[in-house]
Amino acid sequence: MAKKKQKTIITCAVTGAIHTPTMSEGLPFTYEDITKQAVDAAEAGASILHLHARDNETGAPSVAIEDFAPFLPRIKQATDAVVNISTGGSLTLSIQDRINPAKIFSPEMCSMNMGSMNFSFHPLAGRYKDEDWKFDWEKDYVKNSDGNIFRNTFRDIKEAAETLAPHDVKFEHECYDVGHLYNLKFCMDIGLFKAPVFIQFIFGILGGIGSEIENLVFMKNTADRLFGDDYRWSVLGAGGAQMTLGTTASQMGGNVRVGLEDSLFISRGKLAESNAQQVAKIRRIVEDLGCEVASPDEAREILDLKGGDRVAF
Repeated sequence: MAKKKQKTIITCAVTGAIHTPTMSEGLPFTYEDITKQAVDAAEAGASILHLHARDNETGAPSVAIEDFAPFLPRIKQATDAVVNISTGGSLTLSIQDRINPAKIFSPEMCSMNMGSMNFSFHPLAGRYKDEDWKFDWEKDYVKNSDGNIFRNTFRDIKEAAETLAPHDVKFEHECYDVGHLYNLKFCMDIGLFKAPVFIQFIFGILGGIGSEIENLVFMKNTADRLFGDDYRWSVLGAGGAQMTLGTTASQMGGNVRVGLEDSLFISRGKLAESNAQQVAKIRRIVEDLGCEVASPDEAREILDLKGGDRVAF
């Protein structure tokens, strides 16, 4: 008897820390807009909401507790979606600062980058004239990202794992290159993370592996060899690779991540109006190709999550 195909989990990354308000009118950055777009994305079919915070006035990326507190409870009240809090909200702050929101709010999930890396989006600065920028911080933030090293050492990863262990948080292990998979295997071998781990294969970030489908196959084969049945996986294709790689992943038995954190576009050259528009598109593609989309509770079961009743917001 053929094994029943697992349902597809859609994650929506609502705002992130790369794109700035100038780049798209659709990008949410106020507490009100983050709340609305997150809820709308869940209603469109996202069972996991990957959330960053921003300064309510300027849209600058933030890891401040006071910038998460206004929208987390409202999202929880309005939807049953799994909340996933980023630990990558800044490329310059320490791991202690970056994991503090997860420590305070004890979400069901949070992200964890599995290695230090160059992480740059400075080419975006060339698309805008000086007078185009809406806020003073934006131009230098984008332009100077070519000097960034996104630090996630083994010591950092260990500190995050041990600090959040009492909260029973499930990590979204963000793997931007094949070496990150080996880092994760090492961390599992020394007892930092329990199976089944949830791996987010990430393609197309400057500093990480490219977005060719051959790279997806390579990463998946490597993960199969390292983890066997002890992992679940999803794909994030940055920019123009978002829908192509998401579609491919769904047909390979994986899960998908979309959202304005990862791409500002709904199709080539056309900005997305909202996160929900991207979720609706990938859901339509996934369902048209014969897969079923997982509900929040089905995602909880697939990923072995603690449940929404055990969060602290």
